[in-house]
Amino acid sequence: EPLVEGIDMSDGALPHMSVREGKICGVPTRLFRMSFTGERGFEVNVPADYGQAVWEALWSEGQKHGACAYGTEAMHVLRAEKGYIIVGQDTDGTVTPGDAGLDWAVGKKKTDFVGIRGMARPDLVAKGRKQLVGLKTKDPKVVLEEGAQIVGDPKQAIPMTMIGHVTSSYWSENCDRSIALALVAGGRDRMGETLYVPMPNATIEVEVTGMVFFDDKGERLNG
Repeated sequence: EPLVEGIDMSDGALPHMSVREGKICGVPTRLFRMSFTGERGFEVNVPADYGQAVWEALWSEGQKHGACAYGTEAMHVLRAEKGYIIVGQDTDGTVTPGDAGLDWAVGKKKTDFVGIRGMARPDLVAKGRKQLVGLKTKDPKVVLEEGAQIVGDPKQAIPMTMIGHVTSSYWSENCDRSIALALVAGGRDRMGETLYVPMPNATIEVEVTGMVFFDDKGERLNG
């Protein structure tokens, strides 16, 4: 007996970022095709009283196919490998969609929405704004500290001119190296450039990269 009833699970009928209503384990549900990690994923919404029973049924069936559970710390690493941001960690109140590389998410055909005038202000589109980018340490085993400051010249006089900071940093098993996201002044114009992260005991060399470290073609989203 199928766990899911009344919902066509094929890519054509349930594409990424869509939702359908049906039943799971006989319980009325809203099934969202969405991903927090860049993998093919779903979010299941059922009445709260049925939550545990539905989870246990899905878990029992999943184990037959080699499924495993993972927590939020693992999810943080997986999402960073794909360049998925955490709003409030990889952004702050000064970051625009353009700074975060999310211009594509802003409706181009809309004539008005909350924030449209702000996005056109000269200061918010000025050259040299801090932009979200990826970082790779020259020594792949070195994991940067989140919040660490970034400079262009490590030999400059103190106080140094800070051009950015590390927003997310992890060891990636999939990439077999450390990865990081950072807000860097003019970041997207610095691809391939070497920058520096001064720490109390050493100065760490980093390379500015794109934000996607794993599955850059997005094939696993439909895997």
